[in-house]
Formats: sequence, C-alpha cells, structure tokens
Amino acid sequence: MTEIIKANSDDDKILTEITKRSKAYWGYSDEQMDEWSDLLTITSEYIQNNEVYKLIVNQSVVAYYCYFEIENNSVRLDNLFVSPENIGKGYGKLLMNDFILKIKQSQRSRIILDADPNAQKFYESFGFVKSGQIETSIKDRFLPIMELKID
Repeated sequence: MTEIIKANSDDDKILTEITKRSKAYWGYSDEQMDEWSDLLTITSEYIQNNEVYKLIVNQSVVAYYCYFEIENNSVRLDNLFVSPENIGKGYGKLLMNDFILKIKQSQRSRIILDADPNAQKFYESFGFVKSGQIETSIKDRFLPIMELKID
C-alpha cells in the first residue's frame, strides 16, 4: 500500500536520515556532508511549523516533501527527498504531482525552489524554469533557483 500523509513531529529522525542518505547518493564528500549536517537535519519544530508530507510504502517512510508559504501568494518547496534505494521508482514524481495539486487547490500562483544541480532536470520535467542561481559553499557550484507559475 502506498499513501502520502502529513508527517508528525516524531518523524524527525527518519526524515533526517532520508535527507542525508539521499543527498550523499549524489557523490558529495564526507567532509561536505558533515558541513551540511545541520542544514540537512529535520527537527520536530520544523515539522510542526511547515507543511511536511511523507510517502509511506508498505508501512515504511521512503520519501517526503515540505513547503511553506512566502510572499506574493507563493510557496517555497523546501525539500523533496527519496531514500536512495527507492530513487528511480517513480516516488519523486508521485510526490511532485501531489505537491503541485495541493498548491493548485490552495489558489496560490507560484512555486519557487532552490534545486540541487543534480535535480534540475527533474524539476524542469514538471514545467519549472530557472529564474536565477545562488552560490554555494562549494567553489564554482551554484544552485539553480527555479519557478513554476500556477494557472
């Protein structure tokens, strides 16, 4: 059975584990992962203060996404991570479709996100376009800022 439900504050450890393992999947060094550790940690407070949804497959949490409202009737997709052993199974697409539907139903007009460079093509497949970039702590590495206007 597969379902997407709102995360609970006690999901913080499993969501942090998925985040860190999924980020490491893309070949970042152990040193870089250590540097990002705090940024990749999902706390109970974070779950309480944002919209966080988890994907459960056969009673296990395998992926999640989270977002929050920002100015100008927009939302920011803050995280979307799939556990490494489940990458390529369509779960990311399932989460994105669920997320975009929620935003359309909420009458918001725009989604923005900062994409890992490895995920840019994934977001483009949903109609997101690059609207800028931000420099990261890694020399000569930039995160694409992506945007989707909702009709």
